[in-house]
Amino acid sequence: MGAGHAHQLYRHGVSPVHELPPHCKLAAVLAFVLVVVSTPREAVWAFGLYAVALAGVAALARIPAGHLLKRMLVEIPFVAFAVLLPFVATGPKTEVLGLALSENGLWGAWNVLAKGTLGVAASVILASTTELRALLLGLQRLKLPPLLVQIASFMLRYGDVITDELRRMSVARRSRGFEATGVRHWGVLAKTAGALFIRSYERGERVHLAMISRGYAGTMPVIDEVTASRAQWTYALTLPGAALAVCLLGWTL
Repeated sequence: MGAGHAHQLYRHGVSPVHELPPHCKLAAVLAFVLVVVSTPREAVWAFGLYAVALAGVAALARIPAGHLLKRMLVEIPFVAFAVLLPFVATGPKTEVLGLALSENGLWGAWNVLAKGTLGVAASVILASTTELRALLLGLQRLKLPPLLVQIASFMLRYGDVITDELRRMSVARRSRGFEATGVRHWGVLAKTAGALFIRSYERGERVHLAMISRGYAGTMPVIDEVTASRAQWTYALTLPGAALAVCLLGWTL
């Protein structure tokens, strides 16, 4: 897991959040998401407190609101699904702005939006403060199966390589006067996808042979040993700990 260029989500900075070991941040985000998912949907105030807590972490990490909101656009498909729920769900109806909507659907939409948005926001903050290589080292430190770590490492490393290959093929098509304008051009695009798959497979074989010739035996060497002190663990688990207290209040009130 050698060094590589920073991914697009990462935002370089110097802050207490950036300086935390990656496995501490991974464990904190996972714990926070589990607590959020376990919170009863009727405890609307609890989700507001979660959002305030995440905003505080983002401010501590010096992540601009625009950066955070722009990266959260990946949630749009889930938002579209949530918007449809009040119209298709069954059960008692209630009138909202002249529309008869399902009460169960409204609660379901709120549940998806609130928990999904908080989960995406926490993930974006994690990605914005942690480099990909550090994330992989953190997963390894958390004893994730080595094979899964290697698959993730190769996927991240060679994703840009495949993207560049597709870009070169696209440039070659356009230089020959091809422009995809309708269904009749789908055949050409399908052939492009097939050629890209074959090129990727052949490149993967060459990379594998090169790795074996350099002594690869099924595991990647760990260049940096990531460790964390008790104080760093305590600092990282402050967010999920506070969220757990809010969740317990949500179930008792």
